Amino acid sequence: MTTSPQTDPGPLRQSARSKRATRIADAASGGWKVVAAKILGLGVVDAIAIYALFVLVRSESWLVAGLVAAVTLLVNWIYFSRGKLPAKYLAPGLIFLAIFQIFVLLYSGYIAFTNYGTGHNSTKEDAVNALLLSSQNRVEDSPSYKLTVLEQLGEISFLVTEPDGSVSIGGNERPLEDVRNAQLEGGVAVGLNGYTSLGFQDIIAKQTEIAAISVPLTDDPNDGMLRTPDGSSAFLYTSSLEYDEAAGTMRDTNSGTVYSDIGTGAFTSDAGQELLPGWKIDVGFDNFIRAFSEESIRGPLISVTVWTFAFAFLSVFTTFALGLFLAIVFNDKRMKSRKYYRIIMILPYAFPGFLSALVWAGMMNQEFGFINTVLLGGAEVPWLTNEWLAKGSVLFVNLWLGFPYMFLVTTGALQAIPEELTEAATVDGAKPWAIFRFVKLPLLLVSVAPLLISSFAFNFNNFNLIYMLTNGGPRDVSAGVNVGATDILISMVYKVAFVGANRDYGLASAFAIIIFILVAGISIISFRRTKSLEELN
Repeated sequence: MTTSPQTDPGPLRQSARSKRATRIADAASGGWKVVAAKILGLGVVDAIAIYALFVLVRSESWLVAGLVAAVTLLVNWIYFSRGKLPAKYLAPGLIFLAIFQIFVLLYSGYIAFTNYGTGHNSTKEDAVNALLLSSQNRVEDSPSYKLTVLEQLGEISFLVTEPDGSVSIGGNERPLEDVRNAQLEGGVAVGLNGYTSLGFQDIIAKQTEIAAISVPLTDDPNDGMLRTPDGSSAFLYTSSLEYDEAAGTMRDTNSGTVYSDIGTGAFTSDAGQELLPGWKIDVGFDNFIRAFSEESIRGPLISVTVWTFAFAFLSVFTTFALGLFLAIVFNDKRMKSRKYYRIIMILPYAFPGFLSALVWAGMMNQEFGFINTVLLGGAEVPWLTNEWLAKGSVLFVNLWLGFPYMFLVTTGALQAIPEELTEAATVDGAKPWAIFRFVKLPLLLVSVAPLLISSFAFNFNNFNLIYMLTNGGPRDVSAGVNVGATDILISMVYKVAFVGANRDYGLASAFAIIIFILVAGISIISFRRTKSLEELN
């Protein structure tokens, strides 16, 4: 008598569950409502992508245009295919990660190796056009060109009837091109298929924009440009600067001075005078060399770095010390109404930090602040305008904002410590201070050390407090960059990049890379040190 071997039902049940899950997923992805929503959503995405492609192709950004087209096709393939459920959930997050994180980091790193900033924010071709436009003068006795202002997709163009009767069209920095199918009235072109002719009221409404338009006669900018004072007639303007593309020079026809492209991103004369605007070029490590070699930059950079470390360390130390002290006090079971006191303690943490900083800035105002006029009886203490008082004020306000967080963290950590350890230490004759120092504090640090490190990193870049409370002041007038006594590295980067008449994005990006290296190095070292605390477990 033979017996058939038993079959393990486990794999069969697992296969059945897998097939059932597949059917459920297919059902969830089907249905006309789901399909309609999918088509509508992808239609919006594709429309945005196609518009972006038109803009990118027109600006000749071929690499970015290729990436946009490839990503758009990939997204359509993912969402119109059956299955691929993980990819459908991951695709949006990955795209946003690439655009708003990876691209921003890579581009910021690239800018650190360029001279990008005020006067150097475009291409050489744009700089040449800008220089020629800025030095234009109307040609005396120039003929009048009959003009009709056209608009297409929000862009203004000039439909020009030249003195010889020929018709051409051009736009801002777009040379004139011959037109053969224009609509004529009395020998003057008044319209063109695909364009909207602007009437008198429309021209009045856009008078400033139209008056600023310069249409080149030809591809050679030295031939002059057409400009209009009234929207009906255009006149020839030529520049007092003459550009020689072959030699790469710009000559001032009035003085005869020749400005050459010497590789610094601007036309420069033999005397060292530059014509601005210039253009963006790659400068290698020049921004980093400037940061550490030029005394007017190196001195403020060193002082700001020292203050940044001091601010971050003192902020963490004071908030942790006060939060731990209050946690120990309110963790005592003998204290009555502890929960009400705890609610009061966390109130500063409940308000937005930037709003609290603004309130404290008003209270510390030297002339009419609450502290001086009420608490100090009309004294004029320069809380925010004296270098050392301003630094102390920043630390005090940050203590006010930060101790509730440390209070909550340390309260939870203290309550997690087993009471048996404290009782055992007490039986062994340990005093309260010894119990805290040798038992509670080491165990406490095991839990909160990573939070202290992250708090240090946060305060290292605590831009909101500095900007809202003191705006980095008081100003250091001797510094070669826009920096103040309470500025930390991140606020100095902001000022170098976005504040003042001379904005140096390249130098600011170099500072940002330096900050990243410092914070990353400190974090790595600190996390390695915290491993020794884990042995206590």
